[in-house]
Amino acid sequence: MIYVLTPHQMRAADAAAMATIGESVLMQNAGARVASLAVRFAGPGPIVAFAGLGNNGGDAFAACTELRARFSQTECVVYAAENAAVSAARQDAEKAAAAAGVKREPLPQNEAAAASAVRDAGLVIDALFGTSSRLPIGEPYISIIRALNGSPVPVLAIDIPSGIDPLTGAAGDAAVRARATVTLGALKPGLMLDPARAFVGSLFLADIGLTDEQLEAQQDGFAALDAAEFVSLLPVRGATADKRAAGAPLIVAGSQQFPGAAVLCARAAARAGAGYVTLATLSKAAPTLRAHLVEEVVTEIADHATVEDAIEALLETAKHCSAIGVGPGLPLDARTGEIVRGFLRKTTLPFVADASALFHFAKHLDVLDTPRALITPHAGEFARLSGKGTVADDARVARLREFVERTHCTTLLKGRTTLIDDGTTVHMNLSGTPALATAGTGDVLTGMIATLLAQGVKPVDAARLGAYWHGLAGSHCARERSRGVLAGDLPDALAAAIPKAPASTDLQLVFKA
Repeated sequence: MIYVLTPHQMRAADAAAMATIGESVLMQNAGARVASLAVRFAGPGPIVAFAGLGNNGGDAFAACTELRARFSQTECVVYAAENAAVSAARQDAEKAAAAAGVKREPLPQNEAAAASAVRDAGLVIDALFGTSSRLPIGEPYISIIRALNGSPVPVLAIDIPSGIDPLTGAAGDAAVRARATVTLGALKPGLMLDPARAFVGSLFLADIGLTDEQLEAQQDGFAALDAAEFVSLLPVRGATADKRAAGAPLIVAGSQQFPGAAVLCARAAARAGAGYVTLATLSKAAPTLRAHLVEEVVTEIADHATVEDAIEALLETAKHCSAIGVGPGLPLDARTGEIVRGFLRKTTLPFVADASALFHFAKHLDVLDTPRALITPHAGEFARLSGKGTVADDARVARLREFVERTHCTTLLKGRTTLIDDGTTVHMNLSGTPALATAGTGDVLTGMIATLLAQGVKPVDAARLGAYWHGLAGSHCARERSRGVLAGDLPDALAAAIPKAPASTDLQLVFKA
């Protein structure tokens, strides 16, 4: 289980842990985890830390103490802000650091002094603010950050790079560009959101001694899936299942102009584990699709049928299916829009809609006002659907929440960090790769989710399972082919991409830079 807590929630979880194991123990644990990462990223030269006024700065002292204990020849210097009101745990950490031979210097007050402090360093530890960061920040911190960003020395940030909003992911005028960030106890939403992800580097989550009960008591509003939970939630075909019980999605997709979208969607549905995939497409596209699909059944929407007859034909086909995927490659004409909307209003099956279907919903959002509905727009489609224009990076969460509250429709908003909102929780997807930025990968995702729905998974779980699995498959393909990954590679990679549930560790890699 992986937890995502806001700064306020994290402080409450920390307070609960302090009451049981003590603040000093938490800080020592944090220091040990930071030290473990520091040795991975450090080059030759001293380790230099910049410590702010709070316990984030105390973690830097604890890390340097641990480094001196492990590697007595390693020189560690902490440039620290002076504050007579530091916590007892930080006082303990500072005393332990001094006893271990860690040098302490006053915080540089200008960019030149900060640049001089890191000139010969092997690693810089950023511990200026942590989750207490508030924008905008002032001097001397702006000057320190500029010096760090102007230096070739790698930076390891504790909890969150200074100059980043830990809740929204907004970046200030000056923000640390870290080689890696180690966040403590739980993920913070801002770390996974743009523009912050450009500053985070590789993200690690450190276990510092908080219990699942203490973290779970605070988690509200955000969540994320990890490999262990993904494996536990992925449907398993029963020993006595027949082909339809194994999942029978109906894919409504394709046209003469875009037959490939339907092929990708249907193949992904089959490779995701469906036992019986039916593809309904326009008659003119059917011959092409039959030439490419062998295991899937292709049925036709008669080109000259009335809208009412086409809807009834789809409803009849749907009687033998358990979920619907609609949109990839469909035409954008008014007749198709009437058929799609009429069909979805009358069916009782859960459905996932993407691509052309979203075009047909833009002025008919009432179609989505049902717990059976799930949509998967990219940023451009979402801007049109929401009616409120382009979505700024640091406003994605707020815009998504507003849309779901208004439409009551579970929504998967694609992006570097895909967001899924069902009206209660924003799920943040942590898998994926830039290799997925190629035509047709969204059609694959629609087919995968249609199968998960057909297997009885509720829409929000189908969306987060599908997004996570899709990202894993993309990463698998990228490892197999360093260049030129195609959407058609993904369906065949789905089985191989399923991870074995990993053993829990004190340090977990969340994503690579």
